[in-house]
Amino acid sequence: MNELMRKVFLWMALGLLVTFGVGLFVSNSQVMYENIYQGPWYIIFAIVELLVVIFLSVRVMKMKPTTAKCCFLLYSFISGLTFSSIFIYYDLKSIIFVFAISAVFFLLLALLGYLSKVDLSKLGNYFLIGLLVVLIVGIVNIFIGSSTLEFVLSIICVILFIGITIYDVSKLKRLSTLDLPINNLAIMGALDLYLDFINIFIHLLSIFGKSDN
Repeated sequence: MNELMRKVFLWMALGLLVTFGVGLFVSNSQVMYENIYQGPWYIIFAIVELLVVIFLSVRVMKMKPTTAKCCFLLYSFISGLTFSSIFIYYDLKSIIFVFAISAVFFLLLALLGYLSKVDLSKLGNYFLIGLLVVLIVGIVNIFIGSSTLEFVLSIICVILFIGITIYDVSKLKRLSTLDLPINNLAIMGALDLYLDFINIFIHLLSIFGKSDN
């Protein structure tokens, strides 16, 4: 279990480094930023990003370890392209502050999931339903444009991903007892926790972040 978690957090950290590094680089390149956000490329990257994460989520345990690692890094890279807008919209000091808070908070949640002896396996369906409800309301709010509803959704998402983070770490602990390839399992765990962290960070940033405009 300790070896698995070490690999999981190593790959998760690498994925976050790639995403934030690419996002910062793109935001500092006016030509790249304009090409991505003023043309069809943003939609193309967003679709590819979605397809890659679905493919990786479904096939990760059946891939060769090297293929799984490459897919995870590819997803992190494409996410950086679509992630770059936060460096334009929010003040960099604000981003760093919220990132630090998110990291500490996330580690505490991961530790709680690691130490918990409660069986959380039955909560997966409830979390999925919660995500679907938030997604549907979020899509509706695109047409309504309510800032209050957006703020409430951000709070709900933070609470939701608190539970999902604990659940995902607990799930890894349970899967580590099975005869599964550790490198593939590590990438699966890294992807799950990467997504958990990104969602916590993004929604905390929308709540506490300071606009640069």
